[in-house]
Amino acid sequence: MTTSRTRTFAFTAAALAASLGLAACGARTDAEAPPASAAVDSCVDTSGDTVKIGFLNSLSGTMAISEQTVRDALDLAAEEINADGGVLGKQLQIVAEDGASEPTIFAEKAEKLIVSDCVAAVFGGWTSSSRKAMLPVFESNNALLFYPVQYEGLEASPNIYYSGATTNQQIVPGMDYLREQGATSIFLVGSDYVFPRTANRIINAYAEAHGIEVVGEEYAPLGHTDFSTIVNKLQASGADAVFNTLNGDSNVAFFKEYTNVGMGPDDVPVLSVSIAEEEIGGIGVENIEGQLTAWNYYQTVESDTNAAFVEAFKAKYGEDRVTSDPMEAAYTSLYLWKGMVEAADSFDVDAVNAASDGVTFDAPEGTVTVNGDNHHLAKTALVGEIGADGLIHVVWSSDGPIEPDPFLEGYDWAEGLS
Repeated sequence: MTTSRTRTFAFTAAALAASLGLAACGARTDAEAPPASAAVDSCVDTSGDTVKIGFLNSLSGTMAISEQTVRDALDLAAEEINADGGVLGKQLQIVAEDGASEPTIFAEKAEKLIVSDCVAAVFGGWTSSSRKAMLPVFESNNALLFYPVQYEGLEASPNIYYSGATTNQQIVPGMDYLREQGATSIFLVGSDYVFPRTANRIINAYAEAHGIEVVGEEYAPLGHTDFSTIVNKLQASGADAVFNTLNGDSNVAFFKEYTNVGMGPDDVPVLSVSIAEEEIGGIGVENIEGQLTAWNYYQTVESDTNAAFVEAFKAKYGEDRVTSDPMEAAYTSLYLWKGMVEAADSFDVDAVNAASDGVTFDAPEGTVTVNGDNHHLAKTALVGEIGADGLIHVVWSSDGPIEPDPFLEGYDWAEGLS
């Protein structure tokens, strides 16, 4: 491991396990992570004409509304890869598990997939709580997790590849957009777990540095459905805009209450970072039309690659289905793993890590590139507006892919956050 990579992966499994008890956690430690080549025997069997990989997503519980589509996208990618000859000539054999929207279950299922099922890599997770619960499992077993969802940053691990956005590719561009639109005060609403609380620490630091007043900050448990008190506080706050980090089906209740009290995107716009096309139908277009989202992919992205992807997804799952950022990032992650394995000419974790830097994929969102030092991707940031058609249409785009900066080292206002 190079010196720069050792600095980037300055996390111990113990520190990350402890972080599960700290809702606003994310700080790295000064201790070095155990080297990826620590003496851990792998049971991955590559002697035959198949190789096992694990899919671990919530198919039940409050996060199922979001994670089912991720599983569908992974299945599509695996089917395409197998039809094209597999990976290093081996067909992918899928072992699928349900994380059931519970971090402890994600950790238990991850252990099973690695130790009992002997998979070469695992693809899945959504909430940061699920990721942080799994991280020590992957580090202690020297296994690989491909995590597909945008998150709060302030983390890197030699055993995780983050194919969703990190902070400077979603949260910071989202705040830049609100500021450019004239917002001088914002209200923060989020689910009460790691991602929203850490994201809001970052948003508060950004706001202070840019003369924006945070006039309210409220949290609700995952799965919470009574937002009357929070929405009343929002309405009374006089905020110019809302930054929304609610996850799962809580968004349905929030936006219905927001609409019920007479608020709308023309007076107090809401910018969300966990609502994609898949969730819009559940919320109801009438409750969310005109609102904003910050992601790196929308179904409406114009390219031949995306058109082919959307067509393939609808052909497999139905014309009424939509594509979204997390499922596109999951789809992309399986192809990136394939590219890294083939670059390494091996399924071995250490060899795959050594070969990862600079691996690219012509993804539906555009070309993405793996940063081998921090295991994130260079990605283009997009702000979109939800249309009457239930799709999200780009209203702002970054000038090309943004290099990942999970610890916000390039931002003076973020000093001390990590």
